[in-house]
Amino acid sequence: MPNRFYGAFDTERFSGKPDARDFRTPFQIDRDRILHTPTFRRLQNKTQVFWSGEYDFYRTRLTHSLEVAQIGRSICHWLKHAGDPLAEDFFIDPDLVEAACLSHDLGHPPFGHAGERTLNHLMGPYGGFEGNAQTLRLLTERIFSAKRTGMDPTRGFLDAILKYKSLWTELRTTGGVLPENHFLYDFQHGFLDWAMGGHDFPAELPPGDERDSFKSIECQVMDWADDTAYSLNDIADSVRAGFLRIERIEAWAEKHDKGIGEGTPLGELIAAIRKRRVDPFVGKRIGRYIQATTLKADTNFLSGSSNRYRFKLVVDPDIKAESKLFKKLAFELVFLSPQLKQLEHKGNHLLHRLWDVLEQRYVTGGSIDGQDFQLLPEDAAAEISEADSPEKKARLICDFLAGMTDGYAARMYKRLFTPDFGSISDLIG
Repeated sequence: MPNRFYGAFDTERFSGKPDARDFRTPFQIDRDRILHTPTFRRLQNKTQVFWSGEYDFYRTRLTHSLEVAQIGRSICHWLKHAGDPLAEDFFIDPDLVEAACLSHDLGHPPFGHAGERTLNHLMGPYGGFEGNAQTLRLLTERIFSAKRTGMDPTRGFLDAILKYKSLWTELRTTGGVLPENHFLYDFQHGFLDWAMGGHDFPAELPPGDERDSFKSIECQVMDWADDTAYSLNDIADSVRAGFLRIERIEAWAEKHDKGIGEGTPLGELIAAIRKRRVDPFVGKRIGRYIQATTLKADTNFLSGSSNRYRFKLVVDPDIKAESKLFKKLAFELVFLSPQLKQLEHKGNHLLHRLWDVLEQRYVTGGSIDGQDFQLLPEDAAAEISEADSPEKKARLICDFLAGMTDGYAARMYKRLFTPDFGSISDLIG
């Protein structure tokens, strides 16, 4: 039975070429193309909260993305089950949402958000770096490395990963202060324009938070699925790692005047830790967060072009407040801890040193101490040499660094800067 929710506008691919005859829907093709790429597999060795590889059971970007995808699909099924305005032949496509969820962290560099901030600082003179913008770059220009053509996404899929819709220069302040995050690269304006069907943003959606709040329904579902996983599953990892202990949670709650009695979120978390039933606690709440969603009709400048913009996802305020509480708890007791900050400092140092030597060799200097050392794999070095501006050369170096896993970045650092590490056999591994 055809799904009336989507039309030709939603399933059109950026190239304009129709899909070859296939038993799959256009959105299933999008999902499958993501799932079988090396870019997706590299997420298994990229930091989520704790450095990947430190312990086998901690979440990585890969397992996080898989969990977000499962939650996203479940939200779609829940909303369809709830009925009006959705129906058997009119529903949010779970394959499309799954594709967006699997893709949402593709552009994130090694060493988590600290790595993202480091690359944005280093790319300041060249147009900035942002994880979501890098995801868009991968999908449209880089993900199939042999041809560097991107994966030719459908409009519905491309729009589903566009959490932010403001360009880098649009967010620069009059004093020249560079944006920290939540932007697209300036050269991506054509992809944004295509995703919007050529429509200009109205005056009531200026660059920044107002424009970023304008998301397709699939992007909204992906965003809440990500929040659900982030606020609950990261809590579970933090308990296992020993960062969230009962006495620390109690002290934090007292400091912030948060209740820990029976029936409160923190009280139930403490009880779960005491009973060693954190996983059931998380699982039950994931179900609760899924069922806290409903749809509300919306009218805007794109609602006449696509059903993807006819609805807003509404989340129960109490559940949303609980999610924010858990994220704040994890941020202050885990992410700001000296242990994680020391690891972030290490990751920052590694990326800084790698950037410095690669920028000097391939962008600004052309040689190091008068010698043309070939430091990058042949295909990457050749592409950089063919780039016709410092900005494009720097962007390609940034692509290389952002695509690294945590382990690859650490090994390359050691090969370049640790005298007794490395051999001929591991020059590209």
